[in-house]
Amino acid sequence: MFGMKRIALGTSAVAGVFVLAACGSSGSASTAAGQPQQQANAGSGAVAAGGGGAAQPVSAREDTPRCTTDDLSLELGTPEQVGDAAGQYEVPLVYTNISERNCGLYGVPGVDLLGPEHAMGTVYHLPRIDNGAPVNEVAPGRTATASITVLAPGESDDPGWTPSHVETIPPGSTTPFVLDWPADLPVLRQDGATRPGSWVNGILADPA
Repeated sequence: MFGMKRIALGTSAVAGVFVLAACGSSGSASTAAGQPQQQANAGSGAVAAGGGGAAQPVSAREDTPRCTTDDLSLELGTPEQVGDAAGQYEVPLVYTNISERNCGLYGVPGVDLLGPEHAMGTVYHLPRIDNGAPVNEVAPGRTATASITVLAPGESDDPGWTPSHVETIPPGSTTPFVLDWPADLPVLRQDGATRPGSWVNGILADPA
């Protein structure tokens, strides 16, 4: 059973292992069971998803200083199957403001899945979809959530690839969080696919 995992904060990015750029406010071996209306190819910037509405706090202000990695803690939530999309799961990234000030947290996190040797490499850089809140102000102690949509291998696919960690950078920051990936959630590698089944969703305001 999937469990909630606390984060281990990476104190420095690993040079030469990945290049990860978090997106601000302003993506194939198999076809995904469910996909957003617009998607960025791997390695590109985030693109806007058509028709995506997001709840926005009344207090949201564009001039609020952005949250940095030091302002936040991060937990990886329990993966849940996406509707009737067989083999596709959504993994929440739950941010908590641990600072003593309000800060802005919006846009799309940069996400790399890191794991064992694979024909496509040890790093799976996920495309990003800008479908989150355009502006989101998080008060001390409050949360906001992004999510990772991943496609697990089907019966006719290869055995898949199980990451060991996920490295993710909040929008507007440069220092990553490092979290353990669920050991029982393999991922179908689709590096460079035009319609991959795995991507990162934008940050949404959590209910008050």
